[in-house]
Amino acid sequence: MGFVAATSVSTSAPPSDDIVALRQADMKAMSDAAKTISDMFRAPESYSSTEFRRAADIIVDRAGAVLAGHFAGGTDDPRSKAKPDIAQERDRFDRLADDLRNYALALDAAGEASPGAMTERMRMKPGEPKGGGPLGIHVRNETELSSISAEHVFHLMLQTCTTCHAAFRIHR
Repeated sequence: MGFVAATSVSTSAPPSDDIVALRQADMKAMSDAAKTISDMFRAPESYSSTEFRRAADIIVDRAGAVLAGHFAGGTDDPRSKAKPDIAQERDRFDRLADDLRNYALALDAAGEASPGAMTERMRMKPGEPKGGGPLGIHVRNETELSSISAEHVFHLMLQTCTTCHAAFRIHR
């Protein structure tokens, strides 16, 4: 399971000079993609490797350096829901953005490895932990990621989103 960027999915986006609108559009796209993956885990008979990978790739394409770059400025814009703390905790924010991308890459690889039906290997096993909670999120190495179920990786990815939002998003 190599961490290789997959094909990008194009969607309409706001003008690149409106960073707040651009990052909000990217967040919406990632949220929709996560819902697509979640729905497949809830109803495995709806699994499609192509759609699973497409959803993972949407996250891959918007996470990591792209996501970090979206928050290099514009946190003082009144439309922004980003806390100014991002500047003071830049390293932590960037790590979370990279974690998100790495988990999405692992999901893409799991979808590639399961081109037919959703396999039992993709599903969490009874008693398998869902992660370390909001304070225990960290990127596992590629070997560890390939040894856990895709559903577990998905939960780790969602916890990364929750951790980042708790630390860096203004809740209005």
